[in-house]
Amino acid sequence: MATGCTSGAPALAPGTNSIPDVPVKQGGSLVIGAEQEPDCADWIATCAGSIWGTYLMQAQTIPQVFTVVQQGKDWVPVASDLMAETPTTEVAEGRQTITYRINPAAVWSDGAPITSADLKYTALQIRDGKDIFSRNGYDLIDSVDTPDARTAVVTLKSPYANWRQLFGAEFGVLPAHLLEGKDRNALMKNGYTFSGGPWKIASWVRGTSVTLVPNEGYWGPKPHLDKVTFQFTTDTAAEFQAFASGQLDALYPTPQLDVLSQINSLGGSANMQVESRTGNLQALWMNNSTFPFDSVAVRQAFAYSVDREAIVRKLFGSLGVGAPAQSFLSPLVSAFAADDFAVYRRDVNKVREIMTAAGWAKNGEGIWSKDGRAAQFTIVSLAGNQSRELTEQILQSQLRQAGFKMTIKNTSAANLFGKVAPAGDFQLGLWTLIDTFPVPTLDATFASTSIPSAANGDSGINFIRANIPGLDSLLGRVSTDVEQTSRMQASRETEKLLAESVPSLPLGAVPNILLTAKKVGGPISINPVQGPFWNLAQWGLAK
Repeated sequence: MATGCTSGAPALAPGTNSIPDVPVKQGGSLVIGAEQEPDCADWIATCAGSIWGTYLMQAQTIPQVFTVVQQGKDWVPVASDLMAETPTTEVAEGRQTITYRINPAAVWSDGAPITSADLKYTALQIRDGKDIFSRNGYDLIDSVDTPDARTAVVTLKSPYANWRQLFGAEFGVLPAHLLEGKDRNALMKNGYTFSGGPWKIASWVRGTSVTLVPNEGYWGPKPHLDKVTFQFTTDTAAEFQAFASGQLDALYPTPQLDVLSQINSLGGSANMQVESRTGNLQALWMNNSTFPFDSVAVRQAFAYSVDREAIVRKLFGSLGVGAPAQSFLSPLVSAFAADDFAVYRRDVNKVREIMTAAGWAKNGEGIWSKDGRAAQFTIVSLAGNQSRELTEQILQSQLRQAGFKMTIKNTSAANLFGKVAPAGDFQLGLWTLIDTFPVPTLDATFASTSIPSAANGDSGINFIRANIPGLDSLLGRVSTDVEQTSRMQASRETEKLLAESVPSLPLGAVPNILLTAKKVGGPISINPVQGPFWNLAQWGLAK
């Protein structure tokens, strides 16, 4: 158990879960707080960068081939109900084929069957389209054959260890009969009427809420509730006040400094789950193409300027997390992680040594300067998020003492993930990297081929513009090598190279917290990959 509590209340043990599985009645509605509003609902486009879009709409309406379930202590991929059987794969002569057989009961909300044409449409949109969130894996597709309406055979140019991620939580499967030959982004970005899941989007009132209603055409178990409204509440204090007053029935808040005192103030009016084995990794993201972080020396000096342990203990100590992350791999995929970033502990003497050797000297204000330019920069994160704002304030003080000047300019989630980050229009960012599948996928974040550019149709999520010699080939091995020992070795080499060049700096694994009112029933639990509302159809009003 980590120390560092700041509230006087005892630390919550990871795995705490006071949410009972109680029977529910049919009908009724719930209002759930949502900390972020996505920029768009075109799930394969870069504008869909906010994970809350997945939580609110994508996971509820878009079918996927593999889902993730808990087996023992691990979260593992299993074929979803969309599949008639588990997909099979074969590697021969340097190529890989994957065969998908679709459940004959699976239909879209308009009654049209979900077919192999839908898998083909989705795969080729991602492989060949512009402004794609990530092509990883799909860029290896050589062909998609559809021998019949219920069978799709995908052939990859080379083996891909992460093949189960295709058509999974990141993108799912889209309806070809409604989208092919049309402007997909225009039809989907502001919400859509079709569904292949248990819910449909009834409305999206920007700035206010998203409302879901049951998909009456869903082939699986129907939702218990008549309606669920996700109310956008981006201000942390307002979010807890609304929950305490009964305006919100559930919260999935970013862990805050005073989260324990806020939870304790609720008395016995709430149930709670805390989970530290998550897919969440909070980091400081340095734009490698922009001054001053276009210098390896500056990035290294920056890393030695930050007391990451103090920040993590301050923010998450009361939730059982007290040590900083020493890898960009989240706890969900920790088997592939190393601890090479452990070398970076606050050391102002090391900062002075690195900066001086690189030709920097402090100006009259005590700020490092070189060629007439001072080492000053702006950080961007989520406005109204108390945890992020506190982190920035601590950073500002630590960096100033080390000779760096940082200003703060926060914005909305829609603007940050839909516009600012994809365009590379920032110097330093503070946000959380979230694994959407229990496999290592750092190639999406750090491979040079994932830098959005005209050459790749402005696709990819290497928003920091990292381009490290030798890294792409290592990342490729981690994603594609089907031999586990070799894959693990490549991952360790990747970690070492990342720590040496410091394209960004990991802070800590962010615990998940789910709060529900006593009136909420059902088998409620956090899925670290698919989010807290992964089984929303099973939620209801307690009997």
